[in-house]
Amino acid sequence: MNPRRRPLRLGLTGGIGSGKSTVGGMFAALGGSLIDADQLARDVTGPQGAAMDAIRATFGADFVDASGALDRARMRALVFSHPEARAQLEGIVHPLVTLHSNAKAQQAADQGHALIVFDIPLLAESGRWARRLDAVVVVDCSAETQIKRVMQRSGLAREVVQGIIASQASRTARRAVADAVIANDRDCSLEDLRLQTRQVATLFGL
Repeated sequence: MNPRRRPLRLGLTGGIGSGKSTVGGMFAALGGSLIDADQLARDVTGPQGAAMDAIRATFGADFVDASGALDRARMRALVFSHPEARAQLEGIVHPLVTLHSNAKAQQAADQGHALIVFDIPLLAESGRWARRLDAVVVVDCSAETQIKRVMQRSGLAREVVQGIIASQASRTARRAVADAVIANDRDCSLEDLRLQTRQVATLFGL
């Protein structure tokens, strides 16, 4: 009897408003197990989450809201102006995200999934994911498309969205780490996006 093949570990990333989450759902529809690093981070910083004791001890009670969760607005303001605070927060949250994502990946492998997709918004900015992945897929679009999508979706002002984009890796930096790129600019239909996603899955033998 042949041993079961180890699942392919695919990193999926893209800037805000790129459509990365939509593509992640399409990979899941093809049978992939989707692990959302952002959601895991929200879980550990949610009410009484695993990161909250360390966050309270490091940053103080002012950064914990009435529900026992991270005060995201206050923390966002702090880390944008103090890089050392961002590093401290990441030092608390990232090990927990890694722990939970490893557990979910093992569960997916035990269930026989051939593909595990790690949805990682800041993959290009972080060196810690590379050794855990077999390949990286980048969902790419222009900055103007990102701005318009996020303004429409979230009601944020243009300058706020521009600030978020500026804080993330550039398109060039993301494409530099890509093994495959899915183009999702304004003229890309959902069907075209599905086709590209299927083509990428086929490229990796799925």
